[in-house]
Amino acid sequence: MALKIYWTKRADKKFDKIIDYLTREWGENVAKAFTIKVYDFLDILSEFPEIGTIENKEKGIREFVIIRQVNVFYRISGISN
Repeated sequence: MALKIYWTKRADKKFDKIIDYLTREWGENVAKAFTIKVYDFLDILSEFPEIGTIENKEKGIREFVIIRQVNVFYRISGISN
């Protein structure tokens, strides 16, 4: 069963800033490729939520490296960690 992904407001704003930067500095194609890479990862994450490494056990925070410069931090809710 796939889990639903929820973005925090902060994450949503930062993602938009990254896309704006990529578009401005590297062009539409790079921004589009990055967006696809992120959403492909989110599809995988929804099916395999424990894919990331544990960064903060007490808070249940996990991390996954999308590309060398961009890490995704997330928490799994609704299932036991």
